This record gives sequence, C-alpha cells and structure tokens, in this order.
Amino acid sequence: MPATVAHIDLLFSFSLTSTSSIKKITIVTLPKHHARISYGVQKLTFALKNAGYLVTERPYKGALPSGNTIIVGLLTDASIKKLAGSPNNQPGKEGFIISDNGLKNKLLIAGADNSGALYGCLELADRIDLNKKLPVNINLHDQPEMVLRGTCIGVQKPALLPARGTYEYSYTPQNFPWFYDKVLWIRYLDSLAHNRMNSLYLWNGHPFASLVRVKEYPYAVEVDDATFKKNEEIYSFLAEEADKRGIWLIQGFYNIIVSKPFAEKNNLKTQDRNRHIVPVIADYTRKSIAAFVEKYPHVGLLITLGEAMEGVGQDDIDWFTQTIIPGVKDGLKALGRTDEPPIVLRAHDTDAPAVMKYAKPLYHNLYTMAKYNGEALTTYEPHGPWADLHRTLSNIGTVQIENVHILANLEPFRYGSADFIQKCVQAMHTVYGANALHLYPQASYWDWPYTADKTDGKRLLQLDRDWIWYKAWSRYAWDSKRDRASEINYWSKQLADKYGCDQAHGEAILKAYEQSGNISPELLRRFGITDGNRQTMTLGMLMSQLVNPEKYGLFSLLYNSEGPVGEMMSEYAEKEWKQQSHIGETPVKVIDSVIVQGEKAVEAIDRSICTSN
Repeated sequence: MPATVAHIDLLFSFSLTSTSSIKKITIVTLPKHHARISYGVQKLTFALKNAGYLVTERPYKGALPSGNTIIVGLLTDASIKKLAGSPNNQPGKEGFIISDNGLKNKLLIAGADNSGALYGCLELADRIDLNKKLPVNINLHDQPEMVLRGTCIGVQKPALLPARGTYEYSYTPQNFPWFYDKVLWIRYLDSLAHNRMNSLYLWNGHPFASLVRVKEYPYAVEVDDATFKKNEEIYSFLAEEADKRGIWLIQGFYNIIVSKPFAEKNNLKTQDRNRHIVPVIADYTRKSIAAFVEKYPHVGLLITLGEAMEGVGQDDIDWFTQTIIPGVKDGLKALGRTDEPPIVLRAHDTDAPAVMKYAKPLYHNLYTMAKYNGEALTTYEPHGPWADLHRTLSNIGTVQIENVHILANLEPFRYGSADFIQKCVQAMHTVYGANALHLYPQASYWDWPYTADKTDGKRLLQLDRDWIWYKAWSRYAWDSKRDRASEINYWSKQLADKYGCDQAHGEAILKAYEQSGNISPELLRRFGITDGNRQTMTLGMLMSQLVNPEKYGLFSLLYNSEGPVGEMMSEYAEKEWKQQSHIGETPVKVIDSVIVQGEKAVEAIDRSICTSN
C-alpha cells in the first residue's frame, strides 16, 4: 500500500508548553507492550536526551501525567483509540500516526501494529535529532510502500575451502569470525532499523548442519559440539535482536546440497547438479528443515531451487512441494502452531510460476524473488521477456521481491546516485508490479563485512563505506514517489553533514554521484557481453569481445530486457551500412552521453572540495 502523508504542519518550539530552562517530558507506554515498542522508546529517549530534555518513562495506569507527555501505543488499544479519535487516514501494516492535534501538552505515537509504533518512535527521534527540539502542531500519517524491505549477508567466502564445493561453508569461528561478533550485529541491526528495513537474509548453501541436530541423522552435523553451542547461542541472539527491531530473519539455502559427513556416510556427493531426488536425501532435508523451524520458528526460509539442481521441471516442483513445504509444516506441527513463517521461492534457474502453481494450495505465506537487472545495475527502464517474467510472478497473487543482486559493473567503486536508485524502485512497481526489495551489498558481497578499501592499514566496513547505498534503497523502498526537488535538498544535507561542509558543497557531491552514476549502467547495457558476475567493468574488454560479443557467449537478456529499447553495436553497424534509421538508445548515443556525464561529474567534484568544520 502506498505511503501516505495526510497532513504535516510543523512548527518547532523547545517544548510542548514549558518555557523553563529545564525541558521535562514523560514517555508513557501501555503495560505488557511488545519489545519493538521498547526499542522504539529507547531510541526516542536517546534523541530527547541529546536535545536537552529530562526524560521519564512510566507505564499507563489509567491517567496521564499533567506535564508534557508522549504516549506510545497501538491504534487498537482502547486508551490510544480515545486519544487518537478517528484518523482521516487510518494507517495500514507498519504504519503510524504522530499527532498532538487537540491534545494539550500531549503528543501521541500510535502504530497500526508493533512495527508501526516502532517506526513512529524512530520518525519522531529523527525529527528531534534534525532540529534539536520537539515538533508541535504535528499531524503525520505514514506507512511503507513496500511490504518487505531487506538486505542480505552472504555467510560465504570468496574462495573454496579444501575438499569443499561451491557454497559449502559451515558456520564456524574460523570461517566467519564476524558471525560471532555481537557488537557488530547490534550496530548492523540498528542501521537496518534506522533505515526502516524489515528483513535480513543470510545466504548459505547448507546451513542446517551447522544449526540443528536431526535425531535420525546425528552424524550429519559438521561442526564440533563447542561450535554448535556457539551457533545456537548467536543465532538465537540474532533472531531475538532482529525481532526487537521489526526485522524478519530469513535463512537462505540452495538445493540439493547435503553436509559433508552426511554425504560420506551415505556414499554420495555433497552436491551433484545432474542427480535426481533420492529418498535418503529428501528425508534428511525434510527433517533438517523441520528441526530448524521447530528450533527457530520466527525465522523464514529462502530457497534457491535452481542453483545446485540441474534443469527446470518436475524435480523442482517435487522438491519444493514434497520436501521443503512438508518439512516446514512438520516443524510447525511439532510446536502446535498454525501460523506460517515466510518461504521465499527464488526464481533462479527454475520455472517459478509452475512451481508456485503447485505450492500455493499447500502453503499460504509464500513470496517469489527474481533478480532486478541480473547481476548488475543497468536500467530503470526494463522491458522484454525479463519484465514479462517479473510481471507473471507479481500477478500470481503473492508478493514479488526484487533482488538487487551482485553489482558486478559497480565494483569496486562507491555508488550513490539517489536519482538512479529512486527511478529503479519506481520501475519495480510500475514495470514489474513488484512490492518488495532484497538488497545485496554494493560491493564485496563475498567478503562481508569488509570492503576493498583500507584506511590507516585497516579495511573499511561495508556498513560505513557504503552508507549511502543502503540509505537510498531503503528510503525509496519506504516511499518511491518522493518529490525530486525535495530529494535534492535532502541528499545535499545528508552529504554536507557526512563530509562537514555546507549545503551547496553537499549538492555538488550529490551531482558528482548522480552524473557518474549513469555511466557504468549505460556502458554495460550497450557494450557488454553479460549482466553476470564474470563481466566486471574494471577488467576492461578485448577488442574482439567489444566488436563480436556473440562469439563469447552473449547473454541476450542484457540487450532485450535490461535497458531501454535500443540497439547493440552489431545492429547499429549493420543499419549504418544499409543506411537504415536507428531505434532507441544506440551505442553512439551512449558514447556521447557518458563523455558529457563524466565531464559534469568532474566539474561537480571540483566544486565539492571543501574543508572540514
């Protein structure tokens, strides 16, 4: 449902009514409120204290304090209903109202649900941080446009381990020391919450043998007892902390992959793209999923049917409907639960519409996912057969998630074109009919949490270096229809604050980002061979690759789907030879365009040079 702002009339004062030098305020919450509300109140309290307020928190006991008060609760609560009255625009899922309309000395934050109340607290905290005072005469209604807004972390490595296949990485301190760093997790989860993201995906080939024990297959666990206990503890911690912030934790896995000890015990390969489903593998996988759901019932699952299972056909359908979904149901049955955690079917190397046709009658909380521009970022004007697939998935009746996948053509640079990103999110809605986002790191996916950059001999964290990447996608996942002129002001201030300069210099930095941000997408979609991660723009191309990409396994979707209507170089040359008219975006137009944009980016960079305050 689209984000709506019914009315915002903001005037700022140092307190709601008090003119004394000490600004006192009480935050009132209802008894037995959700942990998400506690988290939101915590962030709101922090912002108020930073702005010089003396904050007291107390539970509601039938009456409100006489002084300045912020009341936080749900629109379904009787006491909140009485204060809120009947809002003109009742917010939907994850929505909220912030209002002091008709409330003497009082300000109400009311959520449509617990996440909505959390986001209301965060929104008010942001406004206090910006202006160093509490707003008055405010009547704000807001809710997110996209249903799911999430990022992913690869619990994977940039190189194969000895005697292991692709994606085979057990959860151990040796493989992933960062996985056990609670301070880093809290910082990352806080950043997701601040950006209003509500899902986090962990990608791994076969995570179950690191996280659960299956009674019938005790030998399948591939970590020692001490590591297994560490994994239980950190995974439970992560799921709980994510839930406090309104974030759905979703575990990804590939098929068909089994653990190394299981494979050795049963004289099998850990993965074999050409094998069909065999009973022992199906039984092991089903029971592993059931054990996982029983142990972590609030964690969803993301399944890639086509990564380690060759071909498209009945095996995909059977594996999803006869192994995966029954495994989830077995786990829920063991818990005596009737609700369903999300299952996301990734439309990679599989006939996702056919699989969903058979899966929908069996399970209701299903989502689909497909790559937005393949393994690159090329356009906000997708069309052709790839757009048709996305629209087909969107029309199934479940939510289609757009996966901004490995950004091969952007690596290793920093990318921050807010304009390009906003238009991409708009295209997800208007062209693809999708309503959810799954965002990859902008660079160094295989090497989380680090980037390729070093400062003072230490590698930078992706969380720090690529802050604008995460902030831009999440901002437009919440509301893609934001006014462009206002967005220029918003990002100019963000960049000015980040780099310690004034608004004008911040706008110059933004222009440099946005002018340069078109160059790599335009070049790849008119001169590339593939949108995949085997073509990285920084590697360059041989002359024969440039003039004859068909010889090198040309990926046709790059030209017939992942850019505006136009011509590839061979088509352009043929039409020139035959003196025929050209159609749409041509290689020559792109050449001219990127030269101009590059020059404008350099000019903007020169103007942006400023001294830190």
